[in-house]
Amino acid sequence: MVPYEYYIALSGLLMVLGLVGVIVRRNLIAMLLATELMLNAVNIAFVAFDMKIGDVSGQVFVFFILTIAAAEAAIGLGLIMAIYRLRKDVNTDSITELKL
Repeated sequence: MVPYEYYIALSGLLMVLGLVGVIVRRNLIAMLLATELMLNAVNIAFVAFDMKIGDVSGQVFVFFILTIAAAEAAIGLGLIMAIYRLRKDVNTDSITELKL
């Protein structure tokens, strides 16, 4: 069985990669994917700590996070599609103005 420390290290690595993706990328879709990567890193951490403690509450909490992540992805993609229809671009540099 793989020690839980490896899962925590993987979770930390995915969190850092997601954070770098949000900071470095200028495309809204890439930023949304990086945010989803960070949410999945939190899920891995919850399951790893749950494995250490031996309780199932962390796994139940993961289902709630997955539900919230699915709603976030749906709303985020809807907003990105609306921005693309107005601006014909989904880069954050082109949507800095509040005026249409």
